[in-house]
Amino acid sequence: MTLSIKLSAKTDNNTSILYLANKKTKWATLGFDKKEITYIDKKIKADEKFVIINQFTRVVFIQLMEEFDKKENYQKLENLRGVGNKICTALNSHKYTNIQLTSVNDFKDELLAVAEGCALSNYQFLKYRTDKKETNTLKEIHVISKNINKHDIDFLNTNTEAVFKARNLVNEPQSFLDAVTFANEMKAMGKVAGFKVEVLNKKQIEALKMGGLLSVNLGSKTPPTFTIMEWKPAKAKNKKPLVLVGKGVVYDTGGLRLKPTPNSMDTMKCDMAGGAAVAASMYAIAKSNLPYHVIALVPATDNRPGENAYTPGDVITMYDGKTVEVLNTDAEGRMLLADALAYAKKYDPELVLDFATLTGAAAAAIGQYGIVCMGTATEKQKTALKESGNNVYERLVEFPFWDEYAKLIKSDIADMKNIGGAVGGAITAGKFLEKYTDYNWMHFDIAGPAFISSNDSYRGKNATGVAVRFIVDYVKNLSKK
Repeated sequence: MTLSIKLSAKTDNNTSILYLANKKTKWATLGFDKKEITYIDKKIKADEKFVIINQFTRVVFIQLMEEFDKKENYQKLENLRGVGNKICTALNSHKYTNIQLTSVNDFKDELLAVAEGCALSNYQFLKYRTDKKETNTLKEIHVISKNINKHDIDFLNTNTEAVFKARNLVNEPQSFLDAVTFANEMKAMGKVAGFKVEVLNKKQIEALKMGGLLSVNLGSKTPPTFTIMEWKPAKAKNKKPLVLVGKGVVYDTGGLRLKPTPNSMDTMKCDMAGGAAVAASMYAIAKSNLPYHVIALVPATDNRPGENAYTPGDVITMYDGKTVEVLNTDAEGRMLLADALAYAKKYDPELVLDFATLTGAAAAAIGQYGIVCMGTATEKQKTALKESGNNVYERLVEFPFWDEYAKLIKSDIADMKNIGGAVGGAITAGKFLEKYTDYNWMHFDIAGPAFISSNDSYRGKNATGVAVRFIVDYVKNLSKK
């Protein structure tokens, strides 16, 4: 899918355009005739804030900024991304290829938010469609502003490309994207963006005794992979690396404990969305040349009931030597994430962030409207993370992480069991993962927003690419300090 955001010096009267304006704008100075001005004034008197004028050869959009007067800044920018979504939908319905974005007050962040929403809305996954008649026509977004520079535009283009890469990976069926192919896709991203990628094969994983990853893989004919990505620029701002960990379960049947909920297996190709998010984030961080040392780890496999699949009652010895009593083979994500989190200790990280479609409990608690998080990061680190979550409107909801929850995963025969009781499912999963950390760490459960059943503004339908923009914003902010 080809779409580019460009910086332009002046408007073109033959191309569709958006004006960010206000009620006091002199419409005649923007080239509107008397009939159009009368129409605009009528709409404003009717308290409409978004006005569309069809000039037959193009469409003109007007967004009145008064609509956002009572909004927090991050809410205003999110609303403007939504404006970008409305524009994109209208342009594609009219089969237009270009749009100009400008402002009477030369806003910067506001115009970039509209551009971002418009660009992200234009995503389509048509790889397996033989009839391409529904292909979007929008190809170029032209931003006209003296306050916006080429670096701003390049960063936005790269971020959009990274989100699209994550969405593509998650939308791919397991018939294409098995663990080996997933690792190869990450290698390809590293080659383009300039970060190092090492892929450990099954023999290497066995040599490391990564029992969690290997146990989940027992039911599969496809070998597991463990992908290590690293971006280490010459003038990195940090002495200790930031480590990202992403769950890479390319398909989850639940194993021998087959998923009991009707139709719940239909979307389980999305169970590697955490891995896709950290890989795509590495792509954006490296391609944008952010001066921050970042490492990403993605353990990958499918979870099936075949071959010699691990069973309820098994005791697994993990990478760090701890033992786990398996009581639910569908609680597999934490098994392979635990190995990756223990492996991360070798880097002496400043902070580790893991991303996973881990629990239905997290999705049930807050739906698709945010990301459940918990962990042992410092309050300063948590504040910065929550700020980035607001910046990109992938809001964080921090769950309690009390010691009492750890009691729910105590085992009679092993160091711990891989599920808790009937309550606090998202938290007990986090408590399980905590046992494999000895550093500042945060866990992000993206089960709710990673893959959605209906269109949601610029996030679209199906894979959303959630967490990519959040991670990149966080690293970008760290790079400034």
